Amino acid sequence: MGTAKGERRRQELVTAAAALLRSGGFDAVRHRAVADRAGLPLASTTYYFASLDDLVTAAAERTSRDELAEGREQLDALAEGEVDTPALVELVLDQLLGPESRDGGLDAVLLRYERLVGAGRRPYLAPLMRELRGELDALLAEILVRCGHPLDAVALRDLVSLVDGAVISALIEADPDPRAAGREVLIRAL
Repeated sequence: MGTAKGERRRQELVTAAAALLRSGGFDAVRHRAVADRAGLPLASTTYYFASLDDLVTAAAERTSRDELAEGREQLDALAEGEVDTPALVELVLDQLLGPESRDGGLDAVLLRYERLVGAGRRPYLAPLMRELRGELDALLAEILVRCGHPLDAVALRDLVSLVDGAVISALIEADPDPRAAGREVLIRAL
């Protein structure tokens, strides 16, 4: 597996699994579906990954790291100096709900929250999810500092909890734009 071809195939499988995770949640990440999406033989999934759990872990890590990288790019694109509160709110919501939620992406928000809740049902993901949560918190803290709204770690967790609660309530109520609920609570909090 140490060959360039082997690593390339492994990454193709991870990319396929991450795409399936984003579009269909954990239940979509199956050996056959991943192999089909990657255009590789079914046996390659068990050759490069000891178990489905290992493949799911790689998909969850890729998905989250890609989302964090997108957030860092958005932060880097900010002009130096203070950003107005509405722009800050949208940037924070992009990190929590995904930029695809900007245009009433109800399905995208549902999938993201299903993925986060589903991770809690998979104890093998717990160490990775804790690590990624720390990285997300650091990114959010940096965004808030750059925008002139620094928060300590406790206040940041509280802010994220407020948004999560508002968004989940909107999802329960079948609100077609749960991002609007997150926006309202963030504007009041900031």
